[in-house]
Amino acid sequence: MRLTTRSWGEGPRTAVLVHGIMTDSRSWSGVAPAIARHGYRVVAVDLPGHGGSGPAPGYTPASLAAALLATLPEAPDLAVGHSLGSAALLLAASRLRCTRAVHCDPAWLPRHRNLDALRATRHATWHELRAAHPRWHADDITAEHRALAAWDPASVTALQHLPGLPGAPAVPSLVVLAGPSERIPPAHAATLSRRGWRVRTVDGAGHAVHRDDPAGFLHALHGWL
Repeated sequence: MRLTTRSWGEGPRTAVLVHGIMTDSRSWSGVAPAIARHGYRVVAVDLPGHGGSGPAPGYTPASLAAALLATLPEAPDLAVGHSLGSAALLLAASRLRCTRAVHCDPAWLPRHRNLDALRATRHATWHELRAAHPRWHADDITAEHRALAAWDPASVTALQHLPGLPGAPAVPSLVVLAGPSERIPPAHAATLSRRGWRVRTVDGAGHAVHRDDPAGFLHALHGWL
């Protein structure tokens, strides 16, 4: 499946960005221009069932990874994934042949979720989103409201097939966590460090680290851009 993409910059290097569930490529708008200024052409996808990409017959991290491989340029210099997008990137990284990978508060560990409640999020109002995300820029709230209108709620089934905590990284990899993170608790973060992952935390940021604290997220990428 070929995915809709959005791009920033015209640098000699390539960075690819993969969003999480319920949003789309516009979720990177607060940080993508800054990444581009480091000499990248930045390409962000709309995952299946999100944004301008059509719905899929089924949703698993593996099928999302296959869509990434069918769409993204080969051997990017940097690949960044958030939440469920990180789970898809984890499965695609070795075949994508990215030079470096960054995983932002990744959804790797299975945990109890009320899938019906997640599906109902599609009908959230602008003001409800504003209340839920007080640190986001108003443009992010508007972008999220539009993204939810295009989102296929069936994609929540992908959360039932998360890959679990990975072993050693396939490529040099950084994990940027919310502070504190509900997805990767401290004991699991320590395990990742022992397995060769670089782990950094953006204190005070919520799950969407790059939208809660764009400057903190970019600071966490020091040495990786």
